[in-house]
Amino acid sequence: MNLPPARRRLSLACALLLPGLAFAQSPPATRSLPAVEVEAARVTGIAPFALPSSSDTVWIDDDRSGPQAQLAEALGGIPGVLARDRQNLAQDTQLSVRGFGARSTFGVRGVRVLVDGVPATMPDGQGQLSHASLLGAERIEVLRGPFSALYGNSSGGVLQVHTAQGREGDPWRLRLNAGADNTLSVGAHLRGVQGPVDYNVAANHFRTDGWRDHSAAHRESLNARLGTAVGEDRLELLVNYLDAPNAQDPLGLTRAQVAADPRQATAVAHQYNTRKSVRQSQAGLVYSGQRAAHRFRLTGYAGQREVTQFLAIPPGPQANPLHAGGVIGLDGDFGGLDARWGWNGELAGRALDVTAGVNADRQRQHRTGHENFVGDALGVRGRLRRDQRDTVSNVDQFVQAWWQWSPRWSVLAGARHSSVRFRSEDHYIVGRNPDDSGSRRYQATTPVAGVSFEVTPQWRLHAAVGRGFETPTFNELGYRADGQAGLALGLSAARSRNVEMGSKWQAQDGRRLEVSLFRADTDDELAVASNTNGRSTYRNIGRTRRQGAELSWHQPLAQDLDLQLAWTWLQAEVRSGYLACAGSGCAVPDTPVAAGSRLPGVPRQQAFARLEWQPRDWLWAAEVTGSSDTVVNDLATERAPGYAVMNVEAARRWTLRGGDLRVFARVDNLLDQGYIGSVIVNDGNGRYYEPGPDRRGSLGVQWSWR
Repeated sequence: MNLPPARRRLSLACALLLPGLAFAQSPPATRSLPAVEVEAARVTGIAPFALPSSSDTVWIDDDRSGPQAQLAEALGGIPGVLARDRQNLAQDTQLSVRGFGARSTFGVRGVRVLVDGVPATMPDGQGQLSHASLLGAERIEVLRGPFSALYGNSSGGVLQVHTAQGREGDPWRLRLNAGADNTLSVGAHLRGVQGPVDYNVAANHFRTDGWRDHSAAHRESLNARLGTAVGEDRLELLVNYLDAPNAQDPLGLTRAQVAADPRQATAVAHQYNTRKSVRQSQAGLVYSGQRAAHRFRLTGYAGQREVTQFLAIPPGPQANPLHAGGVIGLDGDFGGLDARWGWNGELAGRALDVTAGVNADRQRQHRTGHENFVGDALGVRGRLRRDQRDTVSNVDQFVQAWWQWSPRWSVLAGARHSSVRFRSEDHYIVGRNPDDSGSRRYQATTPVAGVSFEVTPQWRLHAAVGRGFETPTFNELGYRADGQAGLALGLSAARSRNVEMGSKWQAQDGRRLEVSLFRADTDDELAVASNTNGRSTYRNIGRTRRQGAELSWHQPLAQDLDLQLAWTWLQAEVRSGYLACAGSGCAVPDTPVAAGSRLPGVPRQQAFARLEWQPRDWLWAAEVTGSSDTVVNDLATERAPGYAVMNVEAARRWTLRGGDLRVFARVDNLLDQGYIGSVIVNDGNGRYYEPGPDRRGSLGVQWSWR
């Protein structure tokens, strides 16, 4: 339904100001979630409900169905969040928050990711979700809006995965899930206390032949959290390991190829055996404590990551002496320190909480490029064509204060100063290939402030404003858009101004309604300039705007019957025109993109609904996910059509003498709809589309014991 702008604004304002009208009757009591301190905007001891920010928490419990192989399985019900399964484990989940990160062709970009407080996003803003485990997780928190800027560079939103602390009497469990396309997920989860040490260890093996041709993958992962008391304080060891060798990459498809056979892989994917291998190991230490009104937390982490990717670049372009080849090798280490102090007291007789800290992170990476052919043999490692040492580091300082300055009003304000430095040392200086060494520093101070007003104890209104910034990643600096040698050091950091208004209402019986209106204006927006054969170049395109509305609603309907709804309307568009390439091989953009054009990769609307019934030992659920159409390139010459997909699941639990046995089944895309699951923005070959799977079923069993 398309409403005139005035009527649309009026309807959204009514949703903000009159939440109680939707709940004129009192439903039966519902199950309560465990009480846990949630660090939505880094305010210890203050519930997210009382903060002037938009945040959601997804609880990961033993009653979830499905393989639990990717975080995207748990993120569908969060408004403003788009988590798309590419059906391509070589490229990870496509994640965006309020339109930030939509341009990413692999990994996570524009969204800050942390696992148990340790960054999964590097100092340049490039992150990944692959090493985070749903099997061992307790909850996932997603923060949207202005306060995301307090987490630093590339914080269009913040996603945090938290592992539960082991407790006495916690169950151990074994889990197996099998489904279509020879998909198998086997996991073991051990949690509890042994002497002075509490532990939470999750190990998982996952493999699949893939729904599409040439999309087979397998991965092994281990996640552990070990903790112990040190006098009055606490020390924790965090360990993550991931091994995902030779994940096949089917590449995107053209519209004609999707119509002919959505399961096919592009011919060059077979020809060059496009694939990606990732191995990562990481460990962190967290030391925390409290002395009266003072608290502190010290975190240190270090890790190694190796990536090898074979692209589908033909030998012809690689004849250029400036070309970096068709095999990318990344081998490096990363680490960082974070120290923060907090104090809880009073100012003018009113509650005050202050947090301040500093953190420093660094990534050192040996980047190589090789030809992807030897003679007539394609898809093999050939001659060296690139050899450089890249280092990116940041040093940030932050401060934040929350003050309850009257019985019904509170304010949250803070600022972060970030300094990010890139340095590249070129060790491949051969013939006409010059020395491409270089460096660049980006700096920004990002203030943010918000107020919250208590209309009633169950209803809050809030408003917030702030600034953010986003540097290019090393991958985005890696290639110049004009095809010349050297890094794209001329790229500027994108800078944004964010504003949000929201309403939160909740009742003791579990009813919840949240509505948010938001706008983010960005200068020097970073966008894809070209995307050909797996290699992307980037540029600044000027001013853009992302504005919209979010709604989430949880409604108990009857005893053990719950309804969850989420809806997002997002208008992401260009505010200053620019030139773009209209076809493959274009070196100089020559086609105008007018102001008001949609940003590619961002659907205008998305929705989620889930109806869940849990009578005694049974669970029955049905959910629908939907999206409007998605523009796939700057010129909007093509778009992925909108879709709606229904999923159903059922489970039964038996309590036996030795433990609990749970059997569960799930059918995705029950109505067997054909749809595009994700898109590759501005693909130079017109292969924009990554089709979603047809009807898929899975069956699982879980055994828990104490």
